[in-house]
Amino acid sequence: MDNSTGKNNSLNFDTSSYILVTIYSITLLGGIIGIFFMTIFLKNSQNKLSITTISIINLVLVHGSFLFSVPLIMEYYATGSWKHPFILCKLVSISLHTHLYLSFFFYVAILVVRFLLFFGRKPRDFYRPLYAFIASAVVWIVIFVSLFPPLLVEYGKHQNYNKTKCFQFQAEFKRGFVIVFNMVIVAAFILVSLLLVLVQIFILTKVIISNKTNLRSRQEFRAQLKNLSFIMILIICFLPYHIFRIHYVNKIAVNPTDTGLSQKNDIYLSITTLCCLDLLTLLARGYLWLIPSIVDQFKCISSH
Repeated sequence: MDNSTGKNNSLNFDTSSYILVTIYSITLLGGIIGIFFMTIFLKNSQNKLSITTISIINLVLVHGSFLFSVPLIMEYYATGSWKHPFILCKLVSISLHTHLYLSFFFYVAILVVRFLLFFGRKPRDFYRPLYAFIASAVVWIVIFVSLFPPLLVEYGKHQNYNKTKCFQFQAEFKRGFVIVFNMVIVAAFILVSLLLVLVQIFILTKVIISNKTNLRSRQEFRAQLKNLSFIMILIICFLPYHIFRIHYVNKIAVNPTDTGLSQKNDIYLSITTLCCLDLLTLLARGYLWLIPSIVDQFKCISSH
């Protein structure tokens, strides 16, 4: 594919920018609202040391830390120019992927715990907050060490990039190691996601067969329905990006100047950030009893 082909396949810049700014705006607004309400819920939660609760706390932290970078991303796509130090561009780019994989890990943790509960194997809760903190810290450190140093040092090192353009590191895919690294991550991600989906289908099928009448009144059926929000996040937000990534990596390695592929990759990657809305779905599933508590919080704030 030559450069002209890449240009012909590209989206209109205004269209691409509009789509990206819209998606990141939804992510930012929904994420902030979700974090606010979920923080109130967690504050009033009685079981703060369960693996599920600890995972949700980590999701709040993951989304919260990532949302600080979203205004910079929106500014770039709105103006078409990166106006900050280039090192910050690399950090924001890395934060996009770190957010994705940290979120994915905690989704997997929540789903695995719930699957084990269905099969009668309840995982032990953390006995002390310190143990929960250490376990969470280990996850964060492993993922950060795996992603941040290699990407920060290597990305942008083997090519002279335009410092006014961000998220344009396609030339790195000329290196075989980068292609292999991406493919391994994509394959692992897709396999784990499909395994979770298959297990969920198996469990739901088993519950439906054993409770053919009045399903909605069955607690185990309602419990499995709660898992569907996480499964849907995997299917809607994460899987499209990783499936497209297979095509993207192979094509962009041949023609790094294919702007069409780059724009589509940016859009698919932006869709992964919509997982920040997960906290809203958790609240909408049955935490309406939070409303009186939220009203009390506002009264307390206004009284001061």
